[in-house]
Amino acid sequence: MRHVLALLMLLAPMSAGFAQDTGQILSDRIERDRQGVGIVAATIENNTPQFTSFGTADAGGETPVDETTLFEIGSISKLFGNLLLAQMVLEGTMDLEAPVANYLPQGTKLPQFEGQQITLADLATHSAGLPSIPPDLAQADPLNPYAGYGSEPYYRFLAEFTLPRAPGTQFEYSNIGAVLLAEAVSHTSGKPYAQLVEERILDPLGMSDTALQPNDPQRLAGGHNQAGEPVPHWTFDIFAPAGGYVSTAADLAKFAAAAAGQRKTPLDAAFALMLEHTRPAGTPRMTIGLGWMLLDHDNCTTVWHNGITGGFNSFIGFDRETGKAAIVLANAVTQTGIEDIGFHLIDPQAQLAPQPQQREAIEIDPAVLGDYVGNYELGPEFSIAVTAEGDQLFVQASGQARLAAYPESETKFFLREVDAQISFQRGADGVVSGLVLHQNGQDIPGQRK
Repeated sequence: MRHVLALLMLLAPMSAGFAQDTGQILSDRIERDRQGVGIVAATIENNTPQFTSFGTADAGGETPVDETTLFEIGSISKLFGNLLLAQMVLEGTMDLEAPVANYLPQGTKLPQFEGQQITLADLATHSAGLPSIPPDLAQADPLNPYAGYGSEPYYRFLAEFTLPRAPGTQFEYSNIGAVLLAEAVSHTSGKPYAQLVEERILDPLGMSDTALQPNDPQRLAGGHNQAGEPVPHWTFDIFAPAGGYVSTAADLAKFAAAAAGQRKTPLDAAFALMLEHTRPAGTPRMTIGLGWMLLDHDNCTTVWHNGITGGFNSFIGFDRETGKAAIVLANAVTQTGIEDIGFHLIDPQAQLAPQPQQREAIEIDPAVLGDYVGNYELGPEFSIAVTAEGDQLFVQASGQARLAAYPESETKFFLREVDAQISFQRGADGVVSGLVLHQNGQDIPGQRK
């Protein structure tokens, strides 16, 4: 379930490879692998973007996607807040090492740890100790989880929350922290956040199609889930800075070219500052600057960010040494994502991710499904509930959504939303006694309770 605009940390393995034709990559991903509806990609060198696209704006539709198609960009939106922060640090109106409380209305109650306060640097590097989302937001509509969540519940959560550790000591990706950073920037400047982004980033870079609300709704692609089904667009209140922007490949190519130093802009010093202060990011070879992730390879360092909403997946990145940049936008959430495409476009030695095996459902006697209904324990805190309705079997793992399971045989079923399969096992008496979850190269047995 993708309630959170979190970073996808499954990275393409970096080993010897070769550049593949971008058009072939996109067509293979959608037509051969059935992983997506529409994808637009760009490589940018010498401030010149080359765009490639494949697929449509809506499943079953006829409108092709291209560099002018609007996509939800999810967490790439966070880069705008961090770039504003870098500008204000350079101007002397904010200090990275100062408590964020200094830049909020007097009396704002924020969590501390043994007297240690959260700093702006802690927020920018996702190391403040704040969770990704408030617990009550996790109970929201999964099809539009951030809708209507405003300032009152947000600041109530902060006032009541207890930090589990000292700020600055551990990476934990946090949408809450991204919002708090945006609130501090806005309060310090005395202007609404969206106005700041427009005046200080979008206008100077010529990004006329990037906004919280699409300026031309007809160009906004439809979003799709992992099954390729249409899903609603996400709407935002206070969480907009964390993931609420829409943009195009053409606009993001301008942003990437500026961030990579391919073009001279008034934001050059601020972009540079975003990479000067880094902390560990919880994954080998990964660090984080002011918003940007930095992945060190044997032959280069990739500066990048991605975004995921209910029906969209996005990637932006560049090679820190050569400045070569890439954009990938997709109007569907898929099992393997599109991040691997972005890494490969920047560095051809980055291998593309293996795609899920295409599986076809067969017809079986619906009467057998009742044999599988029950709860199966796979670990102390992990179980799978199996239910049946008519001729459809469903599985629901602990704390996750209920998903349909389709038969490959009378005893083996597969899921379409994730690359996982389940095999049921019968005892000597013929009664179903357990199952095996096949996922990520592992076979995990579960005993029927």
